[in-house]
Amino acid sequence: MSGPSDTIGNAGKPLGSPVNSHNEWDPLEEIIVGRLEGATVPSSHPVVACNIPPWAARLQGLASGFRYPRRMIEPAQHELDRFIALLRSLGITVMRPDAVDHRKSFSTPDWSSRGFSNTCPRDSLLVIGDEIIETPMAWPCRYFEAHSYRAIIKDYFRRGARWAAAPQPQLTDALFEKDFRPPEAGEPMRYILTEFEPVFDAADFVRAGRDVFVTRSNVTNRLGIEWLRRHLGTGYRIHEIESRCRTPMHIDTTFLLLSPGKVLVNPEYVDVNRLPDILSSWDVLIAPEPDPIDEPLLRTTSLCGKWLSMNILMIDEKRVIAERHHTGMLRALENWGFEPIPCDLLHYAPFGGSFHCATLDIRRRGTLQSYFP
Repeated sequence: MSGPSDTIGNAGKPLGSPVNSHNEWDPLEEIIVGRLEGATVPSSHPVVACNIPPWAARLQGLASGFRYPRRMIEPAQHELDRFIALLRSLGITVMRPDAVDHRKSFSTPDWSSRGFSNTCPRDSLLVIGDEIIETPMAWPCRYFEAHSYRAIIKDYFRRGARWAAAPQPQLTDALFEKDFRPPEAGEPMRYILTEFEPVFDAADFVRAGRDVFVTRSNVTNRLGIEWLRRHLGTGYRIHEIESRCRTPMHIDTTFLLLSPGKVLVNPEYVDVNRLPDILSSWDVLIAPEPDPIDEPLLRTTSLCGKWLSMNILMIDEKRVIAERHHTGMLRALENWGFEPIPCDLLHYAPFGGSFHCATLDIRRRGTLQSYFP
C-alpha cells in the first residue's frame, strides 16, 4: 500500500497532502468550522442524559427531535459569522461542512434516532499528520454526522491526504451500563460505557507531535483508546490524563496543549501531581476561575460546563483566540506570554462548545516532531 508521498496525480506527479497538522500550535493555515443550520435537539438516550443535570435531561427529553428555537440559533450564528470573518482576516482558509436537516430520522436493525448537528467537527474527525480519521461516536444521534464532511474529505483524499474510518459501532444496549448513575464526589469513578466495542470522540484527544493525550470519558472507552493506539502504530505514544470530573466528556475543557513546554489544566478536574511523568519538564498553567454567565437561558441550555473558558484556539505559538467574556482567562494568557485575540462565541455553548470544539485544524505549517524525551 502506497504512502502519502507516493500518491500520483493526473499529471503523473506526486501529490503533497493538503492535510498536515501534528500539534495544537503550529501556524494555522486551513481549518473546518462547523454549521448551525438544521441543528436539532439530540434524541433522548441515556448516553446523552448522563452528562447533564437530571432536570435538564428531562427537558431535553421533551424537546428531543425538535429544531432549536430561533432565539438560540440567531445569536450563536451572529457570533459564528464574526468568528469566521476573524479567521479569514488572519489569512486562514475556512472550509464548511454541508448543511443538513438533522430532524430526519434514521435507524439500524437495533435502534432509531434523529440527528443532532454538525456544529463541532472536532468530535467526529481526528487529524493526525496527513490523515483524517472518522471516529466511532457513542451518541446514536451523531451516527452519520461525519457524512456532512465527506465532500471536503474526498477532495482532500484526491489531493493526497490519507483517510480512515474506525469501525462503525453497533451502539446496542450492550455498550451502555444499565441504570447508570454518575458517581458522587468521593465515589470511585465510573462511566456509562462498557467495553463492548471501541467508541471515542476525537475531542477526547489532543496532539503534541509523536505524543497524543487522551481522557477516558462517557463517550470514549478503553477499547476506543486502544483502537487508536494500534491504528497509529509504534511511531506515536498515547498518554491518559486522569480526570476528576464526575461527568467527563472531551479533554478540551480539562487539559489543553498551548505551545512547546506549556500546558493549560483545569484545577477542578486535574490533580497536577498525577499528570504523566512525561510532562515533568513542562510549565503547567492553572486555568483561572471562569467568569460567571449571567444570561439565564444560556446557563440552562449550555451542553458544556463552566470551564468552557478553556476552549481556546491556538493560531500559532503566541496568538490565541479566546472568549471575550472570560476576562480572567484573557489576562492569564497575557501574563503567560501569549497574545490573546478576544472574540465572541458564548452563545455556541448550547450546541456543544466554543472555539476549539467548533473547529478542526486541517493544515498547520510544521513537521512531525517529538517534544518529549
